[in-house]
Amino acid sequence: MTRPGCHDGADAADSFDPLRPLLMRVAYRMLGSVADAEDVVQDAFIRWLGTDRGAVREPAAFLRRTVTRLCLDQIKSARHQRETYVGPWLPDPLVEEDEEDDVTLPLMIALERLSPLERAAFLLHDVFGVEFDEVATTIDRDPAATRQLAARARTHVRDARPRFKLEKKQGLRIANAFYAASRSGDMAALGALLAADVGMWSDGGGKRPAAMEPVLGFEIVMKLHRSLAVLFGKYGSTLVHAGTINGLPGFVTRESDGELQTTALEIEDGKVVGIYVMRNPDKLAHVH
Repeated sequence: MTRPGCHDGADAADSFDPLRPLLMRVAYRMLGSVADAEDVVQDAFIRWLGTDRGAVREPAAFLRRTVTRLCLDQIKSARHQRETYVGPWLPDPLVEEDEEDDVTLPLMIALERLSPLERAAFLLHDVFGVEFDEVATTIDRDPAATRQLAARARTHVRDARPRFKLEKKQGLRIANAFYAASRSGDMAALGALLAADVGMWSDGGGKRPAAMEPVLGFEIVMKLHRSLAVLFGKYGSTLVHAGTINGLPGFVTRESDGELQTTALEIEDGKVVGIYVMRNPDKLAHVH
């Protein structure tokens, strides 16, 4: 015997599941956390189950609006967690994400400095191409105010957007060279890859050893890598995958403690200007 509501649930899933990847992209870019994005999308599905779906003319717009509003609520509670986070905070790494937008890791970090409404206006309009009238309805502001929010956000994140498109093969070549030099201790080869103003950010979340502050400048980054090379030589570091991490060239390694680690490289004019290392095991649980 078919239980009441089974067909209704199946119908809801049939209309929801094709939109799930889009909703995940919106939620992840709002929150920077895969687990939180999954929770928000699942919450949106539960709400979709209870909605009069026949009265919804545009399910994609309705669900995008639902997810964005849930994310805005989530950000309010996440603010305190960010303030008490141990060491630099980086968004969860996405490995080999094949997206058409240019929301790379540096831009994700820049989005964290925006107000929640600025972030929503910028992402929905500038990244996902949503018209301002719909964005205004989503964030409960008038269109003029919404345009101002997006404009302010655009100004704040301008420096985080890539000036030139990096050719993928060149990026992967530099990433492979960086891995080889850093693990073998070839400091001359490593130094040749780095820009003078290179910076390094490591997120261990208090769960694994990592620099508690950003490491800024060529000499200090090189000094740190000399120390790391000794550890790599003694305990090992195994390459698991080379590819893209949040739109940047990089690689996944398994370190001597058995845990995974991702390294993403921001490259300008053929030189590495940013090194982003994720070591927090909670943020690597989805990486396979």
